[in-house]
Amino acid sequence: MRRIFGNWIVVLAAALLLVVVIGVAGWRLLMPEAGSSGTALVGGPFTLTDQQGAEVTEQDFAGRFMLIYFGYTFCPDFCPMSLSTMVEALDLLAPEQVQQVAPILITIDPERDTVAQLAEYVPLFDPRLVGLTGTPEQTAAAAKAYRVYFNKVEEGDPDAYLMDHSTFIYLMGPDGEYRRHFGANATPEELAEGLRAELARG
Repeated sequence: MRRIFGNWIVVLAAALLLVVVIGVAGWRLLMPEAGSSGTALVGGPFTLTDQQGAEVTEQDFAGRFMLIYFGYTFCPDFCPMSLSTMVEALDLLAPEQVQQVAPILITIDPERDTVAQLAEYVPLFDPRLVGLTGTPEQTAAAAKAYRVYFNKVEEGDPDAYLMDHSTFIYLMGPDGEYRRHFGANATPEELAEGLRAELARG
């Protein structure tokens, strides 16, 4: 009996170890790698075009926090939910705090998300929201810098395709450095709390 119990403990320990290993591996796949300084390797220079047709780079947001979501305007679910969460979180901040944050949507579907399309789409959420598009190369480079996964799902109507993509909301500091991210299930209250904490850090 003691031997059977001992074997069961070994099996359980091995199973728990396997769960931990898989969890760590999944975390490393979803999360950015960390450099020797402990700073996450997320973000970087980008050159895109906003919904007014003006060229925009990351330098245009220097001195402000960037709250960035990568998505697309034809998205049926996660994108509108995440953008609504971002806007509602900003509404929970004090006016002086809101002025320090730039909410940004960067498209991963530049083929359909033209300047005109973004100009119609982003005001549906909030006039403060900045929509950014560009050439396929420019948007892909921005997504790569932020370690965003995306893939075109071509099924049926070639003009009504979906985009499979990661759903993190990234918060970048006034210096352009990664601060933290929020998952798709984050509530406006949780996002606002995280923003307040980072704004207090400056």
